[in-house]
Amino acid sequence: MPFSSVPAVSSSSVAAPAFDTARFAEPPAAHRRLAACASLVAALALAGCAGPPAATPGIPPGGTSTAPAAPVAAPAAPAPSPAPAPAATATATVHDAAQQAAFARWIADFSAYARTQGIREATLRDAFDGAQYRPRTIDLDRSQPEFVRPVWEYLASAVSEQRVANGRARLAQVRTEADAAQARYRVPAATIAAIWGMESNYGANFGDFPTVDALATLGFEGRRQDWARSELLAALKIIDNGDIDSRHMVGSWAGAMGHTQFLPSSFLAYAVDADGDGRRDIWGSMADVMASTANYLARAGWRPGEPWGVEVQLPPGFDYARADMAVRQDAAAWAAAGLRRADGTALPALTDAAVLLPAGARGPAFLVGPNFRAILRYNNSDSYALAVGMLADRIDGGGPLATQWPVDLPPLGRSALQQMQTALNAKGFPVGTPDGLLGPATRDGLRHYQQSVGLPADGYPTPEVLQRLQAP
Repeated sequence: MPFSSVPAVSSSSVAAPAFDTARFAEPPAAHRRLAACASLVAALALAGCAGPPAATPGIPPGGTSTAPAAPVAAPAAPAPSPAPAPAATATATVHDAAQQAAFARWIADFSAYARTQGIREATLRDAFDGAQYRPRTIDLDRSQPEFVRPVWEYLASAVSEQRVANGRARLAQVRTEADAAQARYRVPAATIAAIWGMESNYGANFGDFPTVDALATLGFEGRRQDWARSELLAALKIIDNGDIDSRHMVGSWAGAMGHTQFLPSSFLAYAVDADGDGRRDIWGSMADVMASTANYLARAGWRPGEPWGVEVQLPPGFDYARADMAVRQDAAAWAAAGLRRADGTALPALTDAAVLLPAGARGPAFLVGPNFRAILRYNNSDSYALAVGMLADRIDGGGPLATQWPVDLPPLGRSALQQMQTALNAKGFPVGTPDGLLGPATRDGLRHYQQSVGLPADGYPTPEVLQRLQAP
């Protein structure tokens, strides 16, 4: 669920950002942590999801390096003393104090706005007494990984044998709650468990950032200030409703909360009080966790009785330009075109299904349907949705993929992809402004270029294709 980008605020400024209450609207209902690449970071040490899940590598603290002192001519003479550190420390302390003061003024302004939205005074005291500016949140928000993790490395971590075994064991422990959610919302228990595994490693790590602090920091100085302010208001409404207090409202640096990492706006829209205690508790009640997650997927368009997708064999001479999420037809039509399961058997019943090639023509191929797209509503990343689907299949007793990944064809990093986008534009295959992100326009332009030079038009950017594009 990529969010639209907004310019970052300079960290050198300590003035409170302008607060325009007229721009506020009700928080969006769509769930998810930030842009797809950020989700992967959170989820699996990518930016991981993505991906939820190993923690994002830390960013070293800033500071100025001191060059070594030049050799002295006379050994007896004392070496020049380095510049005293306390001065730099004092400057940083003054800046930090000014930043905290500006943050406190922003909190006061936001509190005034929240009152106009019906938030009670007791809730504001609970949420904002002792609220802290969290620089680490800004560091993580601004981190932009240069290198793209190959999908096969992501899936090897996301659908590891250990995670599969843990998923089966943890699902057995919450079988009553998961089965109740499945019966009520018609979403398979294994799929609910897979979301749980991807989002918090089955509850082992759903984050320890105070949600109010994280969202207030992002609203004060983040790249997505309007979005963060809307989510902060939603968080206050959750506290105001009595579902949880601010001390126990914890989650990721980006504001995603609980076992299955709902953003506050998604909590308001989809969280369920399944155990009947009067609170929607996605932190401590497994009945609420299972039901809320199933409700989200059901509301996102989950179709009972259909799989998320299936690994397939493509027929000889397949037109790779048809491997596009916008090219949809039912399984019978794809079967008539020559597609079969990877094991050679007939395709399952799927409606509005599309062919997905996450690693190009040489990698595994998948036929994915509406339930794959429902998972994308949870996190708008093909790799994430594949991981959830594959993990659910494995938890439910299925086996690994039949096709090997093309590990000799790593994806391009952001800088190289920008070069490819620039070259495609120059050669008359428009892809828009080069940004280093592989979106639909870039895939479409790359496919047209591949067709023009007789390559499989799979839209997969490789170093070889870049080299060919840049050749005189």
